[in-house]
This record gives sequence, structure tokens and C-alpha cells, in this order.
Amino acid sequence: MTSAEYLALITSAYAEKPRFMATVEASVAPFAAIQDVLKSLPAAFDIDTAMGVQLDTIGLWIGRSRRIDAALVGVYFAWDDTVATGWESGVWQGVYDPASGLVDLPDDSYRRLLRAKIATNSWDGTIPDAYAVWESVFDASSFILMQDNQDMSMVVGIAGALLSAVDKALLVGGYLNLKPEGVRVSYYVVAPVAGALFAWDVADSGALAGWTNGNWATEITPA
Repeated sequence: MTSAEYLALITSAYAEKPRFMATVEASVAPFAAIQDVLKSLPAAFDIDTAMGVQLDTIGLWIGRSRRIDAALVGVYFAWDDTVATGWESGVWQGVYDPASGLVDLPDDSYRRLLRAKIATNSWDGTIPDAYAVWESVFDASSFILMQDNQDMSMVVGIAGALLSAVDKALLVGGYLNLKPEGVRVSYYVVAPVAGALFAWDVADSGALAGWTNGNWATEITPA
């Protein structure tokens, strides 16, 4: 309840008494503020909306720290790189980030890593569920493609939304390694810009497109 809702409960015999009303308002204001804070907690600790230390707390529940095992290199924003680490791709180097590479993930990439951890824990190992798992990790505007090589390896394509330099580095480092046990990802194919991947003899879609509409894929090989 707000302070105004508390004051509305006062009977007419006292509602016209300014000092009485002011006393009541001063008394109930802290309780109204506490209720506002309690109402905000679900959103503050929701994986889709949490930020900073709240997201770190979710990571403790899930079992995945923001700090990664090895520094991600080639992810810092650079003026002279318009594709790999330019605008909307590179990440700003923080005050305490080492020059060698990123060790503490920014919120967006950390949220993606947490979703991958959740998806891995709940995946039943089937191909249909694999698409659901991958799609839960990436943005709604992303399209996932999988190719089973029939030799205990697979290729994963990611089209649609442009991946950031950090997301690509996470793929290389094997942090987004959503695959059946015993199967390896030979490589990932991603579009160099937002849009569909080029493919022969297919109808244009959000994931694949032909000449003039499709983009030549960039291969990312996991370490």
C-alpha cells in the first residue's frame, strides 16, 4: 500500500486534522517504502532483468561465476575495427580489466552464459530439444541451424542478430558448449552482419537466403 492508501482509511473525524494526518503519513511512509522494495525484488532477481550484483547472485544459485577461466582476447572496442570489435560488437575495457583480455563478463554476455548453464542442466539430449535450448540462450531475433555430420560431430549455424565480440569469444572458448555428451562441435558458422546466412537452392528466410540477401558465413572454431 502507498501512503495515500493508508491515509484514505482515516475516518472523517480525523481526516480534516492536518497535524494528525501528517503524523500518520510520517509513521506509515517507511512501511510503504518497504513494501515497494519487496515488490521490486522479483524483477531485481529475474534473469531477464537483473543487473550487476543481482545477476551475480543468480549466478551463485545457478553455479556459474561472471569471472571466466581464461581471458577473452580481441573483444575490446576499437575505433579502426568496424566489424569485429566496432560499435555494437566490441566491449568497453573497464577500469579494472586487464589489458590482456576480458575476465569479468558484462551483464548481457553473462546473462547468456547463465541461460546456457540452465539449458544444459535441463536438456534431454534430443535434437528437437536442442533447438529449444539454443534458442533460449540467444536473442529472439536469432535463428539456430544444426547439421549432424554423422561422425559424432556437428556444425551449428547462428543467423539473424549480430553476435558481439564477447559472444564469439565465448563460442571459441567452449563456454556455450551445448551439445550431446561425446559429440563435438566442429565449428560454428555466423553471419558477419545482422541477417541471414547465404545458402544455395533455398527459399529466403530469416536464417538462410540466396544471392544479394544472404551473407557469407564466418567460421568460428572452438578451442
